[in-house]
Amino acid sequence: MPLAKWWDQARQLPGAPRTCGLGVNAETWSQCAGDVAASGGRLLAMWASACDAWDNADTVEIDDIAGPAQGAQSARDGGSLATEAYAAFLTDRGVLILELPIERSGAAAAESTHYPGLEGLFPCASRMQRAMFDVSRVRSSDPDRRPWLRHPAEGYELIRVAGDGVHEIAVGPVHAGTIEPGHFRFSVVGEKVLRLEQRLGYTHKDIERRFMELPLAEGHRLAARIAGDCAVAHSWAYCQALEGMAGCIIPPRASALRALFLELERIANHLGDAGALANDAGFAFGLTQFSRIKEELLRTMSQALGQRYLLDAVVPGGTQVDVSAEAARSLASRVAAIGRESAQLGTIYDDHAGVRDRFTGAGILTPELARRLGVLGLVGRASGQPLDARVDMPSAPYDVHVPAKVVRQEGDVAARVAVRFGEIAESCRLAQALLASLPPGAHRTAVRAPPAGSFATGLIEGWRGPVFVALEAGPGGTIHRCHPHDPSWQNWPALEHAILGNIVADFPLINKSFNLAYSGVDL
Repeated sequence: MPLAKWWDQARQLPGAPRTCGLGVNAETWSQCAGDVAASGGRLLAMWASACDAWDNADTVEIDDIAGPAQGAQSARDGGSLATEAYAAFLTDRGVLILELPIERSGAAAAESTHYPGLEGLFPCASRMQRAMFDVSRVRSSDPDRRPWLRHPAEGYELIRVAGDGVHEIAVGPVHAGTIEPGHFRFSVVGEKVLRLEQRLGYTHKDIERRFMELPLAEGHRLAARIAGDCAVAHSWAYCQALEGMAGCIIPPRASALRALFLELERIANHLGDAGALANDAGFAFGLTQFSRIKEELLRTMSQALGQRYLLDAVVPGGTQVDVSAEAARSLASRVAAIGRESAQLGTIYDDHAGVRDRFTGAGILTPELARRLGVLGLVGRASGQPLDARVDMPSAPYDVHVPAKVVRQEGDVAARVAVRFGEIAESCRLAQALLASLPPGAHRTAVRAPPAGSFATGLIEGWRGPVFVALEAGPGGTIHRCHPHDPSWQNWPALEHAILGNIVADFPLINKSFNLAYSGVDL
């Protein structure tokens, strides 16, 4: 196997299971990436970090640490003498992270200092590399140098399509609904779409810099708010990284509660999407019913857990809240009802001729193309890509409560809807099993601040796909660098392909079947 030699040289990293790191030079960076691609591996994330030599700080209780990070200035002002580029890959053996040192003399040298781009092997790398330059001023060899997160004052050069009868339709960034901003430029002949180009970054918030201003003990709250519909996944990934570098083993009850929260988050999002997709197909009955079911779930969660959306449920060392016996009975009853009603509604969707006509054959993303583009999560599983970190790289309690993967091959809107219905049923089963077997004991333990320079990762399969966090500790319990990665990075480019050959009027339906995050990539 071409990857075996790289794994043999790699070192185990704390945090996410089956994750290793390997220092490389520019030549071996490209060689290893090529071997990953040849072995069917995927690019998970790319980021950069300034190198600083930290002195080990005294160990203290992390909950006692407060105040903004110190010592991060060199990463902000572009004056660090060295930067490291990172690339994380998903492989059959786990996550392999490459670390490439890049020497430079200051911000002015960024334009002349390149690392080898990976866009030729992994198409989704292009936007990540452009974002790396916007955030860290580290340039790849990618010929596409258009800014991605930092919008230039002189405008953005979109790729034009020429030909008889071709015209453009501009949609966004301001939309009719209460959604986040994104620009979509369609090149069409009649109603048939020849090309779609996206422009995101309108909600660029400098999230990665904000992390550097927070203590390690508070970073999970920001992580939960990167993309609010997957707050549990992002905050769990952050806490997994922090706990890994701190050598903290959370109580079994905390692991079970985190999994319960994650499955409730998955159910809530799938319910909302199932209703919205029906509405886009002109089937208002589906929207009405699933809106009701989702609202009933959110009210039950509010009563049982104190929050409708679990933005602060996962904290370092465990969970913010426990689940009482009464709350467990209430949640179990609600989840059981959701499972029954969703199954009934799924049958109605399948039997409705108008819904079938709109869903079937729309927005096809073939398994071959999904594999080439490195598509992840729900969208990938609807296109024959059976990747699910809960199963492939399980964290407790998923090593005991093993989910059944829901995979389809058709790759159209109907397949993505079918995966949602299948995952609702499976998450309802998991949630009931977790509630029925919650381990006794504490739901939280203390986390001690790791030494400065510690590095760890988190990887949690959210409802949209795998959420990844790379975390570096600064001195005195501060954050030197935190890179959060949402699977929407991989899946947004795939939407540009799925719309080709379809009519413009089907774009809202196809777009909703992907339901990707704007905020999750507009870091």
